[in-house]
Amino acid sequence: MRRWSLAGQMLVLQLLVVAVTLAGAAVAVSVLANQLVEAEAVASARAAAASVAASPDVQTALDDPSPTLRLQPFAERVRVDTGVDFVTIMKPDGTRYTHPNPAEIGRPFLGHIQPALEGRTFTEIYTGTLGPSVRAVAPVRTGGKVRALVSAGIKVDRVSARMRGQLAWTGLIALLGLGLGAAGTWLVTARLRRQTHGLGPVELGRIHEHHDAVLHAVREGLLLVGRDGELTLCNDAARLLLDLPADAEGRHVAELGLAEVLSASEERIHLVGDRVLAVNSATSRLGTVVTVRDHTELQALAGQLDAERGFAESLRSAAHEAANRLHTVITLVELGRAEQAVAFGTAELRAAQELTDRVMGSVREPVLAALLLGKSAEAAERGSELVISQDSELDDELVALGLDARELVTIVGNLIDNAIDAASRVEVHLRGDSSGLVLRVADNGPGLTGADAFARGWTTKGDGHGLGLALVGQAVRRLGGTIEVDGSEFTVRLPVPEPAR
Repeated sequence: MRRWSLAGQMLVLQLLVVAVTLAGAAVAVSVLANQLVEAEAVASARAAAASVAASPDVQTALDDPSPTLRLQPFAERVRVDTGVDFVTIMKPDGTRYTHPNPAEIGRPFLGHIQPALEGRTFTEIYTGTLGPSVRAVAPVRTGGKVRALVSAGIKVDRVSARMRGQLAWTGLIALLGLGLGAAGTWLVTARLRRQTHGLGPVELGRIHEHHDAVLHAVREGLLLVGRDGELTLCNDAARLLLDLPADAEGRHVAELGLAEVLSASEERIHLVGDRVLAVNSATSRLGTVVTVRDHTELQALAGQLDAERGFAESLRSAAHEAANRLHTVITLVELGRAEQAVAFGTAELRAAQELTDRVMGSVREPVLAALLLGKSAEAAERGSELVISQDSELDDELVALGLDARELVTIVGNLIDNAIDAASRVEVHLRGDSSGLVLRVADNGPGLTGADAFARGWTTKGDGHGLGLALVGQAVRRLGGTIEVDGSEFTVRLPVPEPAR
């Protein structure tokens, strides 16, 4: 059995609240109206009785031998003018001088008169000849003596009829209020139903729990940026990868230093601290959804793969050149030019050995030596010249002292690659001892002018990659070193890590 949706429950609850509120208001208004109508009837009867008792015409008529002749028309006129149902003037013993029904004149008044005989005007509800009525009795005094009594009243039926009229209006207004409240509640509920997709509180709670669990368990960073640039959602992985503060949500991305990182409309690689991050963003009706993935390890493996590929390419180039030279030697032998074949082979072997001896004599660290030999062959194949400076000297103690060989390959390899791409001659200087390493790569190209070469995306080749120099800068920072750029000359200084205690 499907549970009621949240919108349906809200509709019923709000209708109940509106109905109870209006019912309470209607009861309160009815009670108040009843009191007001009754008070108005009492006030009208009391005013009519008091005004008749104080009238000089009544005093004069009481002096006549037959007061009824003058008092009856006067009482009827007052009854009509004041809207009461009866005005009765009587003797102190209760014998009526006047009555709306002339047949009752001369008969005793039905009701209490003792308080009036004592000089006080009072009101009561009493059943007389006209039925139950709200009446007032007032004394007519002359010189402090009560000469007559005046009673004026309104029948209870008239009071009840007025009350029923007030209740009818109250009920009509309550129904109108209920209708308006129901219409407003339905509109609010319809909007709530659209926003909650007709789900109930249990389903919404479960979705929230699932959302919260997935949001915090997923390894990818997830951010939601509003249309105004405010960070509205950020999961744990994004906080860790982007080094965001605990109060990042609710702050502008520019304030958090993420404006450039989150501005890309397609997946791009960004360097944030020591991490290589793949950032992808997509626009939705809520704003911009940004996913962040850590590619640091992948990029390190890719760097190693590039180095291996470079070595393989160097070996292929060397093998290709060796094959060409071997074919040349064989052809010379076949042509009977043995002396020229020996001279040619000896010269090639001497050149290769000199390059190896020069590199290995200057750089005794095997990984960097292998890298430089490979880059030399690659440069030669691409029409460039890679030269190791005469004063270069680097032994294998630096790696033993704590410099990471992989980081050194990243730095040296990327600097040489960028130099080969930009120039025809590249000179490499390497010198290191127990105090640290100094690496200098210079070329005869145009160099760099006015750009942050180590920012992700900067490139001189126009292909939009620009990751090599950024990786160099990142590796240098990780090793605690510095890098300087002077035109086409890059100088890297790396300290030797202190031994762990």
